[in-house]
Amino acid sequence: MDAIAVQVDGVSKRFAHRVKGEIYAARDVKLDVGPGEFLTLLGPSGCGKTTTLRMIAGFEVPDAGRIRFDGQDVTALPANQRNIGFVFQNYALFPHLSVFENVAYGLHVRAATTDTIRRSVGEVLALVGLAGYEQQFSGQLSGGEQQRVALARAIVIHPRVLLFDEPLSNLDAKLRVQMRREIRDLQRRLGITTVYVTHDQEEAMAVSDRIAVMNQGSVVQIGTAEDLYHRPASPFVAQFVGRVNLVGGRVVEIAGDTARIEMLGSVIAAKALPEGIAPGDAVQLVLRPEAIEVVRGDAATGRLQATVVSRTFLGEKIEYVLRCGDATLQIVRYNAGPGEVIAEGATVSVRLVEDAVAVLPGSSP
Repeated sequence: MDAIAVQVDGVSKRFAHRVKGEIYAARDVKLDVGPGEFLTLLGPSGCGKTTTLRMIAGFEVPDAGRIRFDGQDVTALPANQRNIGFVFQNYALFPHLSVFENVAYGLHVRAATTDTIRRSVGEVLALVGLAGYEQQFSGQLSGGEQQRVALARAIVIHPRVLLFDEPLSNLDAKLRVQMRREIRDLQRRLGITTVYVTHDQEEAMAVSDRIAVMNQGSVVQIGTAEDLYHRPASPFVAQFVGRVNLVGGRVVEIAGDTARIEMLGSVIAAKALPEGIAPGDAVQLVLRPEAIEVVRGDAATGRLQATVVSRTFLGEKIEYVLRCGDATLQIVRYNAGPGEVIAEGATVSVRLVEDAVAVLPGSSP
């Protein structure tokens, strides 16, 4: 089956809240998911990502807007007629059925023949690494194995669209990393158009072709992981996608594509400028922890002086918190040898990597 495009065109959904009254769970959401693309909806709890996913699935009917599968309007089409595969957060396995029967359930509903069911279930269990598990029950399986069963059940029906709702949230950290890799590899092999929901920015960055960041029911930015990380459109995106230092400053002058910006008692250069920025404007500098260079000693030309407040050793990296003027900066240093560790209380000089500084309008996060 060829991969299809999914279009979410201005979709909104309202709910009645006993205390707050009528609230928007999703407001004017617009998404264009390309054939075979892996798009992730990323955002905090209550931002509207799961409601949007459920409207794509057909579990919720939007109050406004349209949903199209390859140009076909499916807005009013029931979920069981959309040919979607859905992997739930809690897996939703039938405890009284074996692994084989759980995976075969959708094929039975579609009145597939016995031979087709046996062959298809065998193939998909082998695909997810569960060959030989046919007669096991969910209570006998680990969390990762249950997740594979849920994934097998979703793909055995050859869905047009594959949907995931926080599928890894119940797994431990190491298993989450393993399973997100397996899900991504499997999606690439099958080429199924996929929409994935998570609140974990690292997970989203690891699995996605593109990420749609949501906040308060709306999509606030869509792009690749690199776009969102290095070129956030707002303080919210900058803070939600990775760790960040947001520091206020003021534009001194602009020459070509480079601005000189006064911040923390010094002047630095930055190139990633928002449209319409002018000398004298207040701005926020987006400084990622790994893009700040730090060395021992007093500040040299072009560097800021800071004091090490704390350090945390994390194996392959050390995280520092610095006091620089009135600001607190998070710094990450990778592959630091024993002799390169900087002690708490030490005076250091800080240099910002010019190409890694993004600029946003405004003066406070």
